[in-house]
Amino acid sequence: MGFNIGIVGLPNVGKSTLFNALTKKGVPASNFPFTTIDPNIGVIAVPDERLAKLAVLEKSEKIVPTGIEFVDIAGLVKGASEGAGLGNKFLSHIREVDAIVQVVRCFENKDIIHVDGSINPSRDIDVINLELMLADLSTVNKRLETVNKETKSGSKEALAKKAALEKIKSGLDAGKLAQTITLHEEEKEMIKDLALLTMKPMLYVANTFETSISDINGIPVLAIDAKIEAELSELSDTDKIDYMQELGISESGLDKLIKASYQLLNLITFITAGPKESKAWTIVKGTKAPQAAGKIHTDFEKGFIKAEVITWDKLLEAGGYGPARDRGWLRIEGKEYVIVDGDVVHFRFNA
Repeated sequence: MGFNIGIVGLPNVGKSTLFNALTKKGVPASNFPFTTIDPNIGVIAVPDERLAKLAVLEKSEKIVPTGIEFVDIAGLVKGASEGAGLGNKFLSHIREVDAIVQVVRCFENKDIIHVDGSINPSRDIDVINLELMLADLSTVNKRLETVNKETKSGSKEALAKKAALEKIKSGLDAGKLAQTITLHEEEKEMIKDLALLTMKPMLYVANTFETSISDINGIPVLAIDAKIEAELSELSDTDKIDYMQELGISESGLDKLIKASYQLLNLITFITAGPKESKAWTIVKGTKAPQAAGKIHTDFEKGFIKAEVITWDKLLEAGGYGPARDRGWLRIEGKEYVIVDGDVVHFRFNA
């Protein structure tokens, strides 16, 4: 897969309820290059109506959506950065993911005790972010100890690293997430291997039916009622549509979360479509054709010759590859072509 999202939050915020609802939208493991999935990891299908339409056009035997991994990380508590609870273990799990979804409790329920005794979303966000920042501060301080020794030789590289680390340290000390600290590209590259937790892309999920807040300090906020989503995940497609109409919503919160997570990682989809299957592939925005081909098979990238490309809607409009070719809508692209979201691609390569 290569892309995963960690779901974090305090205990009893609805995090596991949300994850369990998500995993019922899972992609069969046989569609991906592994055979087992740990209990706290789920591969979730990315909603994409384009695939079904192309599959009808091409009379595809099967549809294979692209997927994204969600990791349910056990609840953090105050003091986690100093080892409270199983803090260090859980923080290491967060360090391994590509982005973070932070679930925040906004609902009242006397039967579900809040770890801090009351419902206060702002406080909960501050608690989680503080623990992440403290963990990052510890990481930065350890690296500074090493770099300070290296600067004694007068190394320009070490001096530049020290300056970048001190800039990060100053920001973290001031209560800033690392991602909000202004860094030059060279500085970002210097600290990349630290895998700072607060440098990771992040979004908040407010566990409630709706909210008027769209972002907090530039970080997106999605309103998702985990209880309702769990109920929806248990229904048949027909009953689900009826229930959503009853609720007055056109798209489930889970579908919104999956799409938002996909966007959070700056990912796009290209498609291969034919009689055997119509399949979506995940790549980072800006990926060139040979590297995209490599997502299908490494031999495709090594022996890349060219790519035959058409946007999915133009292929539908033409009514198939033959008519599209007759109209001149199929383009031949070379090694420098940057794949665009929704491209339908056929790669030509030397075996």
